Amino acid sequence: MKLTVVGGGSTYTPELVDGFARLRDTLPVQELVLVDPAADRLELVGGLARRIFAKQGHTGRVVTTSDLDAAVDGADAVLLQLRVGGQAARERDETWPLECGCVGQETTGAGGLAKALRTVPVVLDIAERVRRANPGAWIIDFTNPVGIVTRALLGAGHRAVGLCNVAIGLQRKFAALLGVAPADVHLDHVGLNHLTWETGVRLGGPEGEDVLPRLLAEHGEAVAADLRLPPPLLDRLGVVPSYYLRYYYAHDEVVDELRTKPSRAAEVAAMERQLLEMYGDPALDEKPGLLAGRGGAYYSEAAVDLAAALLGGEGSPYQVVNTYNRGTLPFLPDDAVIEVPAAVGAKGATPLPVAAVDPLYAGLMASVTAYEDLALDAALRGGRERVFRALLAHPLVGQYAYAEQLTDRLIAHNRAHLAWA
Repeated sequence: MKLTVVGGGSTYTPELVDGFARLRDTLPVQELVLVDPAADRLELVGGLARRIFAKQGHTGRVVTTSDLDAAVDGADAVLLQLRVGGQAARERDETWPLECGCVGQETTGAGGLAKALRTVPVVLDIAERVRRANPGAWIIDFTNPVGIVTRALLGAGHRAVGLCNVAIGLQRKFAALLGVAPADVHLDHVGLNHLTWETGVRLGGPEGEDVLPRLLAEHGEAVAADLRLPPPLLDRLGVVPSYYLRYYYAHDEVVDELRTKPSRAAEVAAMERQLLEMYGDPALDEKPGLLAGRGGAYYSEAAVDLAAALLGGEGSPYQVVNTYNRGTLPFLPDDAVIEVPAAVGAKGATPLPVAAVDPLYAGLMASVTAYEDLALDAALRGGRERVFRALLAHPLVGQYAYAEQLTDRLIAHNRAHLAWA
């Protein structure tokens, strides 16, 4: 089995490699190819990847290259974890929206739109090259904004599934609070990527006992603290929103916070410099503890599980993924990309039935889906007016004066990555 990681020079990659090494019985990788245009970073990451494999007794081969076509040739699955424009672009995404009084964040709001506009054309070019090299290969997208990127891939006819680590992270936290094994926790997870709610927490499987009321009663303060939301709000909602919902539920509070502290991009850039220095140490043969602060917790386990199921291996039959709606949520179009539990196998992902969704959440999902429609149109066809329309439609923007200012700033800061600008 050959797996290719596009963006293999990312400091995330050792987390992924650690999962491949530990879970080799679930996903028996014979060749792991890390591809990245940044040769200096790639060699540091690749060296550590080889040492991790060796320490854990994995017999697979780790290959590093900057040649994308060679990297995807014959690949059974291709994982996308690229960042067009690097951390410098992320820093801008998190900064210029604040000038207009809007949340500055790399996956939602105006910053998320900028990332989508930079990313979608690049990902579609990569996917076409994967299709030419091996039409049967699966593409697993971890590149944000996952919902928009996955929708672009599926709309172009690619064999693609989107993946996010929010659900698996919550599963692990809930399992620890409840004192059970993570495999025993099944989430009633519903929404769009980075716009999700846990409406049930079931023990033993999709039909198991719902212990969410007990979880909130006994551990509501701990859950709320993780989300940085007040416990009474969780009591009133009766569900657990993802931490991204704080951008909606406490928008002005978040804007005030972001204006008074260093950006997350600056923190990550500093952490990456430390990590790359550590990766260059020939004595290091495991992922360092510092990597946990980089983000992407449990990404490796989710990725292994998904790839194994898609490739006919021993992956879990039910996983939370991003895929076409296909009537699962009747208030959204069939071709909307939703994030829900799905049955995953060699033919792809099929969403499991979802109970009726409270209008409080359904309305926001519908609004953000409309924005994603417009965002994808802007990413595929370009043009200032399409950017403006997407921003005006986003619930975190919504006012024409803000949309005008943000459109000008978005184009000015991303001109080098927008073929039409």
